[in-house]
Amino acid sequence: MNNALRRTWNPYIAGTALGVLLFVTFFATDHGLGVTGATTSLTAVAVTIVAHNAFGPHDYLAAYARAGANTWIVWEVLGLVIGGFAGSLLGGRFTPKLDGPPRASSLGRVALALLGGTASGFGARMSMGCTSGMGLSGSAPLAAAGFLFLVGFFLAGAMFAMVLKPLWQRR
Repeated sequence: MNNALRRTWNPYIAGTALGVLLFVTFFATDHGLGVTGATTSLTAVAVTIVAHNAFGPHDYLAAYARAGANTWIVWEVLGLVIGGFAGSLLGGRFTPKLDGPPRASSLGRVALALLGGTASGFGARMSMGCTSGMGLSGSAPLAAAGFLFLVGFFLAGAMFAMVLKPLWQRR
């Protein structure tokens, strides 16, 4: 068995730990987990730095710009990045590489990553939550929107997997 595979968590333990973390987060902070709000906050702050009067008082990004970057969700995402990096180092699995479909060129892999990231970010803003914000934190209190989001997310993933399957087949 591959050493890298032995160093991953058991999925049942990882899922249980995530559920406990989500419960503690709801209890301690009165909101769930999320990620895309941090990118929205940082985007609003960056736009405000470049063009101070870019937003009207009722614009969507104006509230994010007023709140600034010192918000819980920005700190959460910073913790995710630091924790993920530390975990990969401690697990001996940190290897910088350009991963992706074997049949795609390096430029094609970067293009697919940018396209997928842009589509995911757009979808997350349109649904007012990413997979962690809308999927986990939305379905944990049994909200219909959370479950509807998860169904749509998995259907879209399955559809794009079928479209991109030829790129993943070995030559």
